[in-house]
Amino acid sequence: MFILQVAPSFNMLKIISVLILLFPTMVFGDCTCESEDTEHNKEAALKYKLGSIASILVAGAVGVSLPLLGKKIPTLRPENDIFFMIKAFAAGVILATGFIHILPDAFDNLTSPCLKENPWGKFPFTGFVAMLSAIGTLMVDSLATGYYQRSNIKSNQVTVHELETGDHVHGHAADHVHGHTHATQSHAHGSEELMSSELIRHRVISQVLELGILVHSVIIGISLGASQSPETIKPLMVALSFHQFFEGMGLGGCISQAKFKSRSAAIMAAFFSLTTPVGIAIGIGISTVYNESSPTALIVEGTFNAAAAGILIYMALVDLLAADFMNPRLQSNLRIQLGAYISLLLGTGCMSVIAKWA
Repeated sequence: MFILQVAPSFNMLKIISVLILLFPTMVFGDCTCESEDTEHNKEAALKYKLGSIASILVAGAVGVSLPLLGKKIPTLRPENDIFFMIKAFAAGVILATGFIHILPDAFDNLTSPCLKENPWGKFPFTGFVAMLSAIGTLMVDSLATGYYQRSNIKSNQVTVHELETGDHVHGHAADHVHGHTHATQSHAHGSEELMSSELIRHRVISQVLELGILVHSVIIGISLGASQSPETIKPLMVALSFHQFFEGMGLGGCISQAKFKSRSAAIMAAFFSLTTPVGIAIGIGISTVYNESSPTALIVEGTFNAAAAGILIYMALVDLLAADFMNPRLQSNLRIQLGAYISLLLGTGCMSVIAKWA
């Protein structure tokens, strides 16, 4: 049984589509604060927005595709030592995205003076939402992994039972030997599938991680697309291009390790590559009525950002870093260990530097 393939990816598309459609309709609230964009030039801003769509699309597609080239480039395959360093770099990027890029934005949104003091000023909603999001991710992670492992075991047992039953029906010695051989092969195949207990885990991780990234990508895309200031858009265009490239590498590494079929991997890569450009396009469409300083926009953005931060921080620390750094293969080789440490610091450092502009 091939699990977690195209159908879950389409389900993810439905979830993201709902978020994309829901978000713009929730931000047309009454405005109590003025937008921070002061130097408006709609024509120049539109040119930079269109340039951003192309730049971010290419950067994201290249970033997410590089780790997927492991089938063609032996060095990038998960069984090689260098893959630990690539994954450590990617995990650092994702961790810094959660801590440095998303969480501070969520704090800014939900503690804005444009919001009422009661309740927004009396309770730390950002940390609360991020905490609930991390707990929710843990639960989904555990439930999904357990469910698919049980389904996989049951499917293998049914296959073996059917082959063994067919064996007894024939009754001939030759058939018995033939059937026994098939049953043995089936058991071996079942072992390979159950070896995929780890594979199942990688698939759950990659899809939950993509969901967290896509939620954030929609938000930043809409924010950029709704801006009317070329001076705001220009540095964002460059910073977000690098951001998408590095984040794409992180996600691509997880997809590669999950060993999806080519079609499923392509769908997941396409979702990642297209979400921010689609968000920018939506932002362009609603730019005349959207005010990022309105209370409703601040609450929706802040809540989604806090939830995305919780997901990414949990995934980076628990599912990516802890799993790899506790791996006996890494712990038994000081060279790989040091390389992974350096890669992790480089990943967090690159994304932290980009935070100066985005």
